[in-house]
Amino acid sequence: MEGLVCKDIIKKYGKKTVLDQVDLSLDHGKIYGLIGRNGAGKTTLLSIMTAQNPATSGEVTCDGLPVWENPKALDKICFSRELNPMSGMSANSMKVKEYLKIASIYFPNWDPAMADRLTRLFQLDVKKRICKLSKGMMSMVTIIVALASKAEFTLLDEPVAGLDVVAREQFYQILLEEFNDTGRTFLISTHIIEEAANVFEEVIMIDKGRILLKENTEELLEKCVYVSGRDDEVDAAVRGLETHHAERIGRGKLVMAYLKEGQSVDDSRDVDIRPMTLQQVFVALCGEEEHV
Repeated sequence: MEGLVCKDIIKKYGKKTVLDQVDLSLDHGKIYGLIGRNGAGKTTLLSIMTAQNPATSGEVTCDGLPVWENPKALDKICFSRELNPMSGMSANSMKVKEYLKIASIYFPNWDPAMADRLTRLFQLDVKKRICKLSKGMMSMVTIIVALASKAEFTLLDEPVAGLDVVAREQFYQILLEEFNDTGRTFLISTHIIEEAANVFEEVIMIDKGRILLKENTEELLEKCVYVSGRDDEVDAAVRGLETHHAERIGRGKLVMAYLKEGQSVDDSRDVDIRPMTLQQVFVALCGEEEHV
């Protein structure tokens, strides 16, 4: 079971390198989170993994089959991305029901019953044209397509953009139910990290076109701690450890310590050691110039 695999993916636009030697594999039966700052290459990576955008070099395979211009591989993949009413796409003039009809033809395992159920749950007016929908309603359309596609590998780019907190909670609940029922693989790119953190079995961080890490979410959070106190005490407590995002706090400081196997903070020092959230880890690793 090879899964969806990127090998040495490079993507350039002119002289600008957007993705730089990306190696990434998605196993069957997991929920992944993809997080990165704006411009880090998330959407470009997703579009290349789903053959909607050619790589400059490298290859993407799905269970050993190249995905580029290969219907046999693409039948297993769904890429659900944000709809943009200003993009000029022909889909914008379609009614929702027409858009879903086309999706039902495109995806060989389309589940009409699920599409109908979600349409009613989200109270979506299928007679409205895509361009007349609110941002939240557009997100609901992309979610319906993603879930009803029944694709083995379903990649969602900012699926909860524009949704209120109730609708976001509904989405994650439905996603988990679908995952438990089918064992499909989901990759979710989102900026709303904390709400989704408990859903991600593994988290992938991308920074400046490179994969920074791909780890089990729970194990990653066990490795990362905040250490704060007087400068000298903090420095002594984390000596020999990988640290990030040092921040001044009054007369003392705070740093993130990344603990590798067998390592620990020296708790004999007069320091405070606290766990971190996934969002805090992300900011510490990808936003060195910012404050947590």
